[in-house]
Amino acid sequence: MSRTPAPFQTITLPNGMTYEQPTGLFINNEFIQSSHGKTKAVINPSTEEVIANISAGSAEDVEYAVQCASHAFEDTDWATQDPKKRARVLFKLADLVEENLELMTAIETYDNGKTLALARGDVTLVVNCIRDAASYADKINGRTIDSGDGYMNFTIKQPIGICGQIIPWNFPIMMASWKIAPALAMGNVSILKPASATPLNALFFATLCKKAGIPAGVVNIVPGSGREVGNSITQHPKIRKVAFTGSTVVGKSIAVDSASTNLKKATLELGGKSAHMVFDDADISKTVPNLISGIFMNAGQICSCGSRIYVQEGIYDKLMAAFKTAVENIKVGDPFDESNYQGAIDNREQFETILKYIEIGKQEGAKILTGGKRIGTKGFFIEPTIFYDVREDMRIVKEEIFGPVVTVSKFKTLEEGVKMANASEFGLGGGIETTNVSTALKAAKMLQTGTVWINTYNDFDSRVPFGGVKQSGYGKEMGSEVYDYYTETKAIRIKL
Repeated sequence: MSRTPAPFQTITLPNGMTYEQPTGLFINNEFIQSSHGKTKAVINPSTEEVIANISAGSAEDVEYAVQCASHAFEDTDWATQDPKKRARVLFKLADLVEENLELMTAIETYDNGKTLALARGDVTLVVNCIRDAASYADKINGRTIDSGDGYMNFTIKQPIGICGQIIPWNFPIMMASWKIAPALAMGNVSILKPASATPLNALFFATLCKKAGIPAGVVNIVPGSGREVGNSITQHPKIRKVAFTGSTVVGKSIAVDSASTNLKKATLELGGKSAHMVFDDADISKTVPNLISGIFMNAGQICSCGSRIYVQEGIYDKLMAAFKTAVENIKVGDPFDESNYQGAIDNREQFETILKYIEIGKQEGAKILTGGKRIGTKGFFIEPTIFYDVREDMRIVKEEIFGPVVTVSKFKTLEEGVKMANASEFGLGGGIETTNVSTALKAAKMLQTGTVWINTYNDFDSRVPFGGVKQSGYGKEMGSEVYDYYTETKAIRIKL
């Protein structure tokens, strides 16, 4: 099927770097225009100016991607070759990302609004994730089973097939690697939908996939709306696996669509309202930076953010004073200014949602210790905001805000604090600040959450699994655990 090629656009980034940005869908190792010719403007959240117009995919484009992916999976040796061959391609891809680290860092900052330091960390994690996947490509094996004389039993791990992958706008390139790398390592093929607001780095990454030698049809990237591209992926009968990162509301609909069409395997990494507990014996000088990274990193646009802080009453006053001073010294502004800690909110819709929640908090009777306002009149910047004197039934305590807004509450005993922390339908992340190992381990075991950070927060490593419980979803990203979600286990029993 012949498709119209899409042009590249020369973009000069604010730091002076210039590169060629693909503007089309990436299907079958080609950048093509969407079937209906529609485009979507990508906005710089720091200036509210248009960066580029990117092709917006359609259901027809997803169908074409499925055809190409199906051919790559069924009619080539991608899935059946020696895994070491796939590993070599992935190692080369990781090298290419590393060679382009500063460029991809700048693209991420330009597209998303996060600071250069944070974007640089994201791209570094991308390199590590891809290298981990390459290392695991030939190490995920089956097992033998002894059932006595007369039989030989063993299992083998096989790829699932076409994997549909849908990622959000808060960590565009990092999430792409979390999805694509393990899928490819296990011999699958991928159709990835980046968020409409932040498709630039995913499409640039596609140029590196092709350069690394990944065959046509193995990686396909289709920007577009969730309503059209996303639904087409989750409802397509030939797609056997869907991996989604995003809101719990959308995740639930994806689970229903996946089950009702062809009972797709699904991994869902969803919303959070994570608790960050501070015990009386915590070192305040070390705790305050952890609280800041827990909620104000990436302007609070992290699903695992420690957006509910619980402080043991003996340390409360001292901690709050130190926390207020530190937060008021956070520099917010141009993300290309390396001295700024917090950049812009990614998009206008989320910007307005955060401001609305701040007003809701005021109306509910919560008090603002600091922050609570927009910064400037251009760009989506919001002051780091601390609410205190909150009730646990307030919306700002119960609902995910996804911005630089935190609530602070007191607790007396470990048991009371954990009970407050667990009084949420979410269970993605959690934090503990203490110098007592016994306290840390006891609380960590009691917290109903997929990840617990102790004396650190939002501290990711490609070798450590990440994923939630309760309404924060199911399945894992990263670590050795992720590969179980991209393979099928087949049992073979031989009578001798």
